[in-house]
Amino acid sequence: MAPQSLADLMLSSLVAAEIYYTYAMANNQLKIRIANDSSVVMGPGKAELLETIDACGSISSAAKQMQMSYRRAWELVDVMNKSFNQPLVSSSPGGHHGGGAQLTDFGRFILKNYRDLVTKAQAAVEVELNHILSNLKKSD
Repeated sequence: MAPQSLADLMLSSLVAAEIYYTYAMANNQLKIRIANDSSVVMGPGKAELLETIDACGSISSAAKQMQMSYRRAWELVDVMNKSFNQPLVSSSPGGHHGGGAQLTDFGRFILKNYRDLVTKAQAAVEVELNHILSNLKKSD
C-alpha cells in the first residue's frame, strides 16, 4: 500500500531529506529539490525526465527530446531508483526486439506528490515572496 504523502514516505523509510527552495524570477516558478545524503533525488529536472519517459516510452527517446545524453538520463533514473524504497522507472533491454521504459505505479505516485508539493508551496509563499521581490533594488 502506498504511503499517504511524500513526507510519510520519507519518514517511513527513516530518510533524512533536505528540501531546497529556489525561486526562478524569470518565470515566477518555485523550484524544490529534495536531497538525500547530498544527492538530489527529486527536483524539476528529474520530474521532467520522468514525465518525458512516461510520454515517450523509453529513456533513450526521453533523453533525445530533452537534449541530454542517454548516459546522463540513465544516471538520473538510476539515482532515483536507488534512492526510494521502490523503483520509479522500470525498463527492458533494447536491441532487435526493442526495449522500453515506463514509470511504475510507485513512480507515478512520487511524481504526482512532487508536483502537488510544488503547487502547494508556490501558493503558500507567493504573496510574501512578491512583497520581498518587489522591494529589491534594481541592478545597474
